[in-house]
Amino acid sequence: MTITIKDIANKANVSITTVSRVLNNKKGGIGDETRKRILKIIEELDYSPDSIARSMKTKKTKSIGLIIPDIRNPYFPELVRGVEEVANKCKYNVLLYNTDGNKNKELESLRLIKENKVDGIIFTSSNPGTFNENNKYFIEKDSPIIFIDREPEIESYSGLFLNNEKAGYIATKHLIDLNHKNIGCITGPKQIQNSQQRLTGYKKALNDAGVDVNEDIILNGDYQMQGGYEAAKRLIENKAVTAIFALNDLMAFGVYKAAQEFDVQIPKELSVVGFDNLSFNELLTPKLTTIDQNVSNMGKVAAKLLLKKLGSGGGMQNKSIYLDPKLIIRESTTFYKIASSSFKLRRSKNFEKTSNI
Repeated sequence: MTITIKDIANKANVSITTVSRVLNNKKGGIGDETRKRILKIIEELDYSPDSIARSMKTKKTKSIGLIIPDIRNPYFPELVRGVEEVANKCKYNVLLYNTDGNKNKELESLRLIKENKVDGIIFTSSNPGTFNENNKYFIEKDSPIIFIDREPEIESYSGLFLNNEKAGYIATKHLIDLNHKNIGCITGPKQIQNSQQRLTGYKKALNDAGVDVNEDIILNGDYQMQGGYEAAKRLIENKAVTAIFALNDLMAFGVYKAAQEFDVQIPKELSVVGFDNLSFNELLTPKLTTIDQNVSNMGKVAAKLLLKKLGSGGGMQNKSIYLDPKLIIRESTTFYKIASSSFKLRRSKNFEKTSNI
């Protein structure tokens, strides 16, 4: 049997309005004894207010939608945690949608969010065209939106992003300062803007140092460990590089795996820089040098931006915040000395051995 507010009012011998005032913690007009009696009956009947009915009156659901591309990537659970921490403190629920980076799933997530009438949205997209000028009005008029990590291809929006070009620059400059010239780069997916921005920073650092950009050692990755592993194998097999800049930490883990297979020592024979500073980086041996963007804090700031926008009735002017990256130097990079011929020969032998498997 479903308990209603009318049942409580009848049992307490008060009006429905009085019970409603108690449930909503309204002060005045109700004696202490009456309030205590109503609260005791609510507890005895194990009554829970109908959030859907309440939202119909207030037009607020106290919930936000969070759309991410890949829950398996350790970057995103840290982001989710940051969003939830702020949202929960403000009594908001977080509805999580995982899209696997699929455009159709992103569109479906936006549709479901609109149906569920969430108060606002935080969105990380893998497909720049998903959110466009055509659907912007119909979504934002009901649910203000904050973009995070990846920028959309629309004219005006609010979001929180890292200065990815600067990050790519300082990561590459670190390797150049360590006397590396042949620096391989494993990119993220071509359609993701932050990957292109990091690549731009990589190329700019080389140009500023007077080092030619070698397109042959810039390989496409997918922000997954396997993609980093496959690309690193090619770079190591071809004896083409002394250092690798992987545009996220997961791909850097793949570089470690490839180096181990080819018996290449990090950093003595191959320096490696990652990107994200995931929480378990320090568990690697050697510990990974990487770009820190404080992912959990990004989630917190994005949630605060959205709640501020909701507090303004969604009318707050669109603006984006760009955070500065920080290079965390650990043990996976070192000064480059010309490799011995025995090292080159060993890599060739390992290549032959791997090719025969």
